Amino acid sequence: MPSAHAPMIRDSVLKAENLSKQVSSPEGPLTIVQSVSLEIAAGESVAIVGASGAGKSTLLALLAGLDLPSTGRVLLAGTDLTQLDEDGRARLRAQRVGFVFQSFHLIPALTALENVMLPLELAGRSDARRSALETLSRVGLKERTGHYPRQLSGGEQQRVALARAFVTQPAVLFADEPTGNLDTATGGRVGELLFELNAHSHTTLVLVTHDRELASRCERIIEMEAGRVLDKEPQKTPLWEVR
Repeated sequence: MPSAHAPMIRDSVLKAENLSKQVSSPEGPLTIVQSVSLEIAAGESVAIVGASGAGKSTLLALLAGLDLPSTGRVLLAGTDLTQLDEDGRARLRAQRVGFVFQSFHLIPALTALENVMLPLELAGRSDARRSALETLSRVGLKERTGHYPRQLSGGEQQRVALARAFVTQPAVLFADEPTGNLDTATGGRVGELLFELNAHSHTTLVLVTHDRELASRCERIIEMEAGRVLDKEPQKTPLWEVR
């Protein structure tokens, strides 16, 4: 019988195997991500850090199936993304993945409520309005549901983007510099909310950031340099130069 104090073993939800990405440049082939292998458990929070140009955002795009690797493969919830066509990857993302970016990517012609309802409506959910209202209330925007993005501050827009990302209860949330366009105080509040929603939804969080404080809140830190994952023990105080 296992000990009551034994660590909980979590299933893998995301796995990269020997992942590389090359692109053409005037000087010849350029390797952006090189021979990356990693595994992320269900419910885990992971920060990917490194200097500008280290390959962090490219790795995130490969893990999310937004881009295809030159070599290697990515398993998302047990499905090999490299074996799916673009439509298949899009369907899997709609079912299992949420995104938050530095730019908020809200639809200007839709209200905050309509922006959050959109992924639910596309999935054919009959409870789209109720779920969107509940999630907007959770991020403190109950009184702003009828406002358009242009009528919201940057912090409010990012909170709408967070609500939209979490409303489908994704297995994995990918966040690329989610506080990068915000001032320090607003970014801190958005970061706090990101982890609150992550804990509430039991969603796996994969975060690219230059923010030391935000990264330190994750369970694990993966540091990149020149397209490679550095081979060292995870640390809660990453060593990279902040922009």
